[in-house]
Amino acid sequence: MKDKIIHGPSQHSPHDDDAAGRAARLEAVGIPPEMHHLLGGHGIGNLAVKMGIRFLEVGPDRIVATMPVEGNEQVTGILHGGAHLVLAETLGSFAAGIHAGPGRYALGIEINATHHRSASAGLVTGTGTALHLGRSLTSHEVIMTDEQGRKLSTARITNLLRDSA
Repeated sequence: MKDKIIHGPSQHSPHDDDAAGRAARLEAVGIPPEMHHLLGGHGIGNLAVKMGIRFLEVGPDRIVATMPVEGNEQVTGILHGGAHLVLAETLGSFAAGIHAGPGRYALGIEINATHHRSASAGLVTGTGTALHLGRSLTSHEVIMTDEQGRKLSTARITNLLRDSA
């Protein structure tokens, strides 16, 4: 599956929990309707919405999203290291879930990151690339860059693929 979908951001309500609300939330963060069935009934998650993550490209092999620095800073005014990991886990787990397909889901079992430089403003772009897409495990590398294309951090996430109960 090599679906590559490009969409921009839009507004949404983080409190829509029914099927129509779930669909609206997914579309609001850049996931088009034709991809919803691949998510096994799972949505985007409240944390990703709160962090301002917006998907630009979606697929199991490659996934790209942005996240604003504003609102996600640590006390010194730079992007929080944990925010890097939220973006990385969101991208890696989402891509793994798409690879898993309907009736299955991805469960993150390991994540690590190396921070290379800080960002104090603008948008951070996370680009996830599949390292391994197996039947029971996936691994993705996620590289976060600033608006100038400078590498901010590199993360690796491994997901266990499970059948839905």
